[in-house]
Amino acid sequence: MAVRPAGKPAEATWVAKTLDTLSVDNLRIARPLRSTDGRYVVGGWAATKYLSGRAEPRHDEVVEVAVKLHAATSDLPKPRFLDARTDLFAKADRLAWEEEQAELDPSLGGRLFELLSAYRKPVQLKPQVVHGDLFGTVLFAGDAAPAIIDFTPYWRPAEYGAAVVVVDALSWGGADHGILQRWAHLAEWPQVLLRATLFRLAVHALHPLSSTQSLVGLERTATKVTSLL
Repeated sequence: MAVRPAGKPAEATWVAKTLDTLSVDNLRIARPLRSTDGRYVVGGWAATKYLSGRAEPRHDEVVEVAVKLHAATSDLPKPRFLDARTDLFAKADRLAWEEEQAELDPSLGGRLFELLSAYRKPVQLKPQVVHGDLFGTVLFAGDAAPAIIDFTPYWRPAEYGAAVVVVDALSWGGADHGILQRWAHLAEWPQVLLRATLFRLAVHALHPLSSTQSLVGLERTATKVTSLL
């Protein structure tokens, strides 16, 4: 059993219900455990069945998990709590998709965010429930199917979840630049990659622990992404 804090009960309950019923071929899913009275969240805590594995730099396999997972979540309704989220990740997501405006620290990514924003064009893809933080959270155990143990929901095109994985893998995971081309068959890939880069730049500029040193990887990724536009 794995126990974790559930500071946002509505979101934690949604995650538990979603993981309880979700079925994806060749993917292990951490099923939630209920209390004796049937609740998913008790006293600010939630529990799931333990799944073996650890995060590994198998970046293309994580992108494949994103593609398969989001095919399975395509018909889920939009969670009501998403529009009420005010955390910095939700704010960064809205900034990337032009749903909100804010002044970002120029030295921590704000200037680059402003420059890249000029390349945005309308994305015509249908929004749906996507997992926006798969990098570093997909577990591998030898030849066993990959595992997901949590779900960080956003309401964006399916391709966006894959793009965030690619941006993270390039910026901090040591992925080779060829990963950009290996997934270029995904719909509106350059623009979705741009949104994912803007999202991470906004997170970086807003996060209290960010530094100019931690921006270097994102700067490299931004250069590669803009070459596709």
